[in-house]
Amino acid sequence: MAAAPTHTLNDSHDLPAFGFGTYPLDDAAAETAVAGALGLGYRLIDTAVNYGNEAGVGRGIAASGLPRDEVVVTTKLPGRHHGYDETLASFEESRTRLGLRHVDLYLIHWPLPGVGAFTESWRAMIKLRDDGLVRSIGVSNFTPAHLRRLAEETGVLPAVNQIELHPLFPQDEARAFHAEHGIITESWSPLGRGSTLLRDAGIGRLAEKHGVTPAQIVLRWHVQLGVVPIPKSGDPGRQRENFDVFGFALDAEEMAAVSDRPHRRLGGDPDTHEEF
Repeated sequence: MAAAPTHTLNDSHDLPAFGFGTYPLDDAAAETAVAGALGLGYRLIDTAVNYGNEAGVGRGIAASGLPRDEVVVTTKLPGRHHGYDETLASFEESRTRLGLRHVDLYLIHWPLPGVGAFTESWRAMIKLRDDGLVRSIGVSNFTPAHLRRLAEETGVLPAVNQIELHPLFPQDEARAFHAEHGIITESWSPLGRGSTLLRDAGIGRLAEKHGVTPAQIVLRWHVQLGVVPIPKSGDPGRQRENFDVFGFALDAEEMAAVSDRPHRRLGGDPDTHEEF
């Protein structure tokens, strides 16, 4: 398989163009899956406090035998820890569970605008970055309005925004805002979990034409959009299949066909969703 290329973040660090998600694996499953994924060539691993598997992810990274600087590790701040001091304490707990001296990418998991403390968390994350405990800082599930507030109140924009993104919900407005402001888009639920997307007849025809699977068509669509998909699978065969999307390309007509369908959100609305 071809190696994944990288994107350069607005802080000059590199981010692999393809990642491995770990939700909802438990510690034991995450340890096995992460070690296996790293063995296949994945170099971006995504976890969160609320996934309950940071310890397993850390053990999987250690078991891979890879040098620490070859793996980009992401974790996320939960809503119950929003606030300046709370964020600093939560990070220390994550770092301990992961068994790592530093975290490569630290994200605010949800903005929780009803709580109104995400800018204080952001200031704490800036400190963690400046202290060298976090390499890059970003957010997850933030809208352009939330991102503007961060910029207005702190002067610092995220390097990454991880959002729900798939052909049923391509997030054109958010992607355009990110591109304008140098923010890399990561996509969670890239295969439209819980939907019939992978059984779509049009995507099936494209898969047959290219000699790949429907999932590979959808993941290739993400890559060509310039976003970073983070699919999850505990199955080694599926892990290999998901990562094997750099040996073919979709033309402009095929790209349009993948997202030519009614658009709808499958997960929570960042303006109202609360996840503590």
